[in-house]
Amino acid sequence: MDFLKRLFGLGGGQPHDASGMYFYVRSHRCDEVVQVRIDRNNDLSLQDDFETYYARKIVVGTECFDRMEAEFYFDKNRRLTDKTVTGGVFVDYDDYVAYLEKKEAEESEADDAPAPEA
Repeated sequence: MDFLKRLFGLGGGQPHDASGMYFYVRSHRCDEVVQVRIDRNNDLSLQDDFETYYARKIVVGTECFDRMEAEFYFDKNRRLTDKTVTGGVFVDYDDYVAYLEKKEAEESEADDAPAPEA
């Protein structure tokens, strides 16, 4: 459990860094929740109006390899103004933590299951 907490930033609240924004997307296909990070200094593209910014991420899970397309829109100060996703739905950090805990519980149950006899 401690490994997962360190890996996914659990235990200290929602992940945070100076230039990063974190979003969580649940796949329509398999209910997997994937963390998406947008770096406001490197991931944003200036739009045709030369004032606002845009970012597009293709999100792929590790369980069902479902492709989801997330689009993020920012104002001239790089503040989020809108977001959309196809193939999934945005969820909050608590849903992401619940998904990780459920996944860990399922993995520990599988580890505790007796080995099949040969």
